[in-house]
Amino acid sequence: MVAAAAQAEVTVNGVKYDDTLDLYGAKLQLNGAGTRYKAVFKVYTAALYLPKKVGTTEEVLAMPGAKRVTVTMLRDIDSGELGKLFARGMEDNMDRKDFAKLIPGVMRMSQLFSDIKGLKSGDGFTLDWVPGKGTIVSVKGVQQGDPFKELEFFNAILRIWLGPVPADWKLKDALLGHPA
Repeated sequence: MVAAAAQAEVTVNGVKYDDTLDLYGAKLQLNGAGTRYKAVFKVYTAALYLPKKVGTTEEVLAMPGAKRVTVTMLRDIDSGELGKLFARGMEDNMDRKDFAKLIPGVMRMSQLFSDIKGLKSGDGFTLDWVPGKGTIVSVKGVQQGDPFKELEFFNAILRIWLGPVPADWKLKDALLGHPA
């Protein structure tokens, strides 16, 4: 009898996401994956990896340990525009006072994406929370600048997709493991 060595995966609009991954020694599992639509257009796929599966935004934000959001573009986008959309998504899902504290980090993240100039269909980026290191932004597999130290910053990023005013309600449900 041969042991199954192949790793299980989920495919979303042609993008494959492994069921599990190793992030700086932490074993993470796919919580959910889905597609971001803008009107009728597919913009990107996203996947959320956590230490264990959960079904609510509150559980995701409160969960200790490493976390990852992986995004793969399904169409070309200007990176400066993407940075602005991130900032807007964070602001729309936070109390004004709390958002004000994160403005320096939001500005730095917008600049990171602006410096890249553009993402093409098939390009991807990851947003990792690594305890003791911070939020690590990698684009096309290359880390962009120093980590953002505050956990509040990573949680603000998560709220873009999981907050009360998510970028896409169906994507929020998919990331929380409740696909339509």
